[in-house]
Amino acid sequence: MSEAAKNLIIKGREVVEDDWQVLRLAEPVEGAPQIDPATVEVPAGKIIVPQSLWLVQRELLAARAAAGEIGVWIASDERPEAIKDDLSKFALIAVDFPKFTDGRGYSIAYNLRIRLGWTGELRAIGDVLRDQLFQMQRVGFNAYATRPDRSIHDALKGLSDFSETYQASVDQKLPLYRRHARTSGTAGAAANNDGAGI
Repeated sequence: MSEAAKNLIIKGREVVEDDWQVLRLAEPVEGAPQIDPATVEVPAGKIIVPQSLWLVQRELLAARAAAGEIGVWIASDERPEAIKDDLSKFALIAVDFPKFTDGRGYSIAYNLRIRLGWTGELRAIGDVLRDQLFQMQRVGFNAYATRPDRSIHDALKGLSDFSETYQASVDQKLPLYRRHARTSGTAGAAANNDGAGI
């Protein structure tokens, strides 16, 4: 099977084959009736369903979730707190980036990790490009379904674009100034202050 035919993702820091499928509801068309998530049939296999669908089909999908076959994806305009009581049921959680410039998914990921305590796979899906990966890992993502029209192996290099970070985040709890050991200068500074301003 060619690389193009395989379903590949970045997981951790390597490119791997992926056996999950993302279930997307059809985009609403002006004048057409909205799709009711309660009426959508979830196909067999490992499926990442929209959060809106999970919320209305929770009881129907519970057994499949317990078997490790259901993940949930959160849209950029949704809040992860809506599924906070169900987090332990999911094999993975994905956050959708509808376009490269939409940064709301970073906040969703951060809140899942820091406020809601999610420790499992957190996957970025949608318009995911190399330039985003380093910052995505900073807020807690550990899997990436990059855009299929770009090289996933090139995107992997984005995780190591920078060798150091200044700010604290999910991946580094202390800012740089707290991690930097000060070995000189303190004695000299104290000597310079003796008698100053008298």
